[in-house]
Amino acid sequence: MTQTHDASTSATVVDVTDEARNVVRDALRQEANADELALWIDVTGVVGGKYTYDLYFQAVGDAPDGAATYVLDDIHVVIPNQAVERLQGARLEWSTDDGGGLVMVNPNAPSAAEVAPGVPEAVLAAGLDGEMAKNVIAVLEADVNPSIAGHGGRADLVALDESEGIAYLALSGGCQGCAMSRMTLSQGIEVTLKDQVPGLVEVVDVTDHAVGQNPFYAN
Repeated sequence: MTQTHDASTSATVVDVTDEARNVVRDALRQEANADELALWIDVTGVVGGKYTYDLYFQAVGDAPDGAATYVLDDIHVVIPNQAVERLQGARLEWSTDDGGGLVMVNPNAPSAAEVAPGVPEAVLAAGLDGEMAKNVIAVLEADVNPSIAGHGGRADLVALDESEGIAYLALSGGCQGCAMSRMTLSQGIEVTLKDQVPGLVEVVDVTDHAVGQNPFYAN
């Protein structure tokens, strides 16, 4: 006998295109208890200034209080409560690029505090319009990023404390989660920036290396 589940009347948070629904259905058919499962969609972190996601099957009945639960055709969807606001209005699509895959199209961007955790709010609020910030960005684009692009790396300025001369950088691509990223920062990026940006005294890495391609920080 097929077990059924009552779904809440939560409004749709993430829509799923027809092609993506077919992919999800095909995957569900491989599960022994498919009738008990929902597609769970969660936000796992921030990489390169964008949210990262996790898609997985888990029991509909495991949805916690505050989660958004709804049905698209015959597919139950669960969005954990901490991800609802971050995913509101997003769309899960099937892309044919790079061999095909599910892609999240999300109109929501991480806040400055999410992109640069640990940076003082006053520094974040100051923005990147100052002269020193513009100089740092120019050096990153002209000298730093071309030199680390060979192994897929990139460094971006996410905040700058001009009064203290501190630049906060986020590393992405091959530099995120790489065990050599600390050396790259201290012996390469920091030296280059200090040499070319007057008044800059310190460079701080605010990257979440635990979610990089080769994480070396344990969760």
